Amino acid sequence: MAAATPSAAAVVVIGGGQAGLSVASCLQQRGIEALVLERHRVAHAWERQRWDSFCLVTPNWQCRLPGFPYDGDDPHGFMGRDAIVDYLRRFAERSAITVREGVSVERLVPSGNGYRLFTSAGVIDATQVVIAIGAYHHPRRHPMAERLPGKLLQLDARDYRHPGQLPEGPVLVVGSGQSGCQIAEDLFLAGRRVHLSVGSAPRSPRRYRGRDVVEWLERMGVYDTPIDAHADPRAVRNKTNHYLTGRDGGREIDLRQRASEGMVLHGRLERITAGGLSFADNLAANLDAADAVYSRIRASIDAHIAATGLDAPLEPPYKPCWRPAPSRKLSQLDLHQEPLAAVIWCTGYRSDFSWVEVPVFDGSGEPVHHRGITQAEGLYFIGLPWLHTWGSGRFCGIGSDADHLAQRIQQQLQPRDNRPETLECTALLGS
Repeated sequence: MAAATPSAAAVVVIGGGQAGLSVASCLQQRGIEALVLERHRVAHAWERQRWDSFCLVTPNWQCRLPGFPYDGDDPHGFMGRDAIVDYLRRFAERSAITVREGVSVERLVPSGNGYRLFTSAGVIDATQVVIAIGAYHHPRRHPMAERLPGKLLQLDARDYRHPGQLPEGPVLVVGSGQSGCQIAEDLFLAGRRVHLSVGSAPRSPRRYRGRDVVEWLERMGVYDTPIDAHADPRAVRNKTNHYLTGRDGGREIDLRQRASEGMVLHGRLERITAGGLSFADNLAANLDAADAVYSRIRASIDAHIAATGLDAPLEPPYKPCWRPAPSRKLSQLDLHQEPLAAVIWCTGYRSDFSWVEVPVFDGSGEPVHHRGITQAEGLYFIGLPWLHTWGSGRFCGIGSDADHLAQRIQQQLQPRDNRPETLECTALLGS
């Protein structure tokens, strides 16, 4: 039997999250219809890979997808998981974006003047392809995680939903980025005994001198700072986000305060055996480093207020309310003395673009691009952390990235003789 003839589309966008929908919307506004392929449903990651009490850490007013800013009645609040999903699905509907849900892309290869996509629904040829699946594909765990007892429940952050999901007993959360700290709090506030392995993640104030810190940072232009302004873009892209929360109307997460209330803090997880876990003696250093970043953010706001002559109330400097006892050895968690009910791994993710058979990657499997534009004509990325600015991975900055790529795609679809000369020169920046 002869192979089916591939279908054709000028532009295919892979991924139906905020990044893919945004670039499709910007193309739609330019009179270009893109076909969005989504493996599951629109906003799947928000709906299925977030816990029940999850909410944004940035205020709702900062949600401004292309032509579709936040339209609710709580601009200074923080949307919860279900509201985020609703916002994204209404955005797709209002923008009249063509989305094919339940279609996975299994291979992407160069073909003729464009690309061939081998999908679960057949073969599609496209001249322009935008990959909008983010960078967080497979969870990372400690390399010795398999040494833990087989009866001990182990979950990755994206599989945690609520405290009642776990067996009765103490829980260890490994990792103190946004997910780790928020999940640890979710469990602790539900009355669970919580151990938290604290890493090097920084923390941020929530409000300072009369405003939410996000508002101060936006006024200061921090979210619009381009990656090119940093001496080491790779290091910046690999930094962990600051931890804070939008829960309870938005507040800080002070792990020292939680420790004083009974949460058990440890340093970085070092070693795992069948009988227990060992943690490095760096808890104090990690807490101090997080507080130092917290204080630097405050100081930068102080400097902005002074430079602009704004009238803002003063606040006292931060003072630690708790310090760990001095130690010069690994701390231990003996599973015989305190059997854990579960371990939740909040230790990050690795990307997987192995299905993209186009030479646009560095030696570590990360795409090489400049503002999402790769050296392969007609192939783009969007939704990556620090694609162009700090705001690139957020609802506030994705629209600018999407419009930039839409402009580029529109130019590429023009006959070659009509293209601006600047299209022939692309500066590539390693991720």
